[in-house]
Amino acid sequence: MGMKTKIALGAVVGLVVIGAVSANAGDDGTGTTDKGTSASADRQPGGAKDAGADSGQGPGKTEETEKAEKKLSQAEQFKAFVKENGTAQEKEAVSHVTKVQGADKQNDILDTADVYTDFTGGLMGEGSGPAKLIASAFADWKQSENGLVTVYDADGELLGNGQF
Repeated sequence: MGMKTKIALGAVVGLVVIGAVSANAGDDGTGTTDKGTSASADRQPGGAKDAGADSGQGPGKTEETEKAEKKLSQAEQFKAFVKENGTAQEKEAVSHVTKVQGADKQNDILDTADVYTDFTGGLMGEGSGPAKLIASAFADWKQSENGLVTVYDADGELLGNGQF
């Protein structure tokens, strides 16, 4: 009887995890529900938030900063953050970043981000040391309950990774 209970419990836990992941995966703001549509409309130029900024109402500067960040690529946002907040070594390492993917949408369950650099040589090359600095700076920029950032070289070879 004990083995059947363990199997049944495992099946229930598996269904709960799949359900939670499915529920969070579908909530990306692009759905057809009223909630998703209104959130998406607020992010678009000319939306309700932009009207308040244009009329001089509200915090203004915070909204302008958010709009400016959305126009920048993820790599540019990351570099700007490190330029303002990073150490000299982090700034040097992040200057080699060419592309960032996966930093914009997070659900705190299985967040993954990829950072591409112009380093060459894979794990044995020049970028293996700076990759840890890049991963550390990324963790300062983005926070997640369960995030993993992976740093790649110019050929797509793994340089390193870290939690964020």
